[in-house]
Amino acid sequence: MAWLWLLVLLALAGPVGGTWDSCRGTCGLRPMASDHNSLLPDGPVALADGTSHAMGGTGVQAGAWPGIVSIQASWENGTWHMCAGALIHPKWVLTVAHCFFGVGDVSKWEVVIGATDLTELGPEAELRHIQRLLVHQHYAPALARNNVALLELDEPVECSDYIQLGCVPDASPVVSELKTCYIAGWRTTLDSALRPRLVLQEAKVRLIDVQLCNSSRWYGGAVHPHDLCAGYPRGGIDTCQGDSGGPLVCKDKRADYFWFVGMTSWGKGCAGAKRPGIFTSTQQFHDWILLQMGLLPAITAAPAPEPTTTSTPEQNSEPESSLTPVEMPMELDNFTPISIQQQILGQFFNLLLELLQFLKGKKT
Repeated sequence: MAWLWLLVLLALAGPVGGTWDSCRGTCGLRPMASDHNSLLPDGPVALADGTSHAMGGTGVQAGAWPGIVSIQASWENGTWHMCAGALIHPKWVLTVAHCFFGVGDVSKWEVVIGATDLTELGPEAELRHIQRLLVHQHYAPALARNNVALLELDEPVECSDYIQLGCVPDASPVVSELKTCYIAGWRTTLDSALRPRLVLQEAKVRLIDVQLCNSSRWYGGAVHPHDLCAGYPRGGIDTCQGDSGGPLVCKDKRADYFWFVGMTSWGKGCAGAKRPGIFTSTQQFHDWILLQMGLLPAITAAPAPEPTTTSTPEQNSEPESSLTPVEMPMELDNFTPISIQQQILGQFFNLLLELLQFLKGKKT
């Protein structure tokens, strides 16, 4: 009888949230990441070869960052990594707006998901094109304000050990209290044309109080309230050119999953003292993201100008954009936001289901 009740519970649970089977309604998971993350240097380090690649970072094992994507542009002289981003839905990528400033048509750009080495993608990687680009309606290029954009992919991807969704925090998590944080990206340096480094790099960082970052000897008030500051006061570890849009993730204080809290936005130089990286806070744009994806109910959505799909915004130093509004994205069916408690319950039932399948296989 107990087995019958267990099977009933499993049937009722299904994929958490009744959503995409391959992702099982979860986010923030890193199934292929080993405990080596806990061994990453907690502070500035120097690389053995003396180069500035990764600014103190180290190469990662395949699948360790299943949510990161490479956004690539195809030109006459080849395809080039331009920016990074994070998969937050099987058909949506979150990144920064400045990656697309003045670039023209992006329909032929490519998005690589599930890759670590961009020179050898491997069978686990997925390739998609950009169906639509949504830039924040108040993006101000000169001020790097509202530096956020969404990419709608031409086809949804399926989650696997190498492809997972990033978990954008709502208002409930206190991001400033998260202590275990990491950055990652495929960096481009001045000598990259001669010695390209296309293997994903990662590093452990600490969140730094924005008020300190805005002090006179640091950034002198240039950091916006919708930004995060991360790195180390004495420098040594930082994001750099080619890392734009790359995720800043922080481990939850209680459970074994990661919050996608920021995207590499800007900085002064790379890894300098009192010049940490500045990241667009995803939490500050949580409702905007859901609204554009069609996941925020209209009754709770505050009236706001619609985003623009143009990829060639005009120069504008003011926070208010003069871009022409365009139609809103169509609502996506069969996908509803879920709570962390639902995610944990879903993970439990998924593991239990796998155990039952394993036991059934042994009996046969």
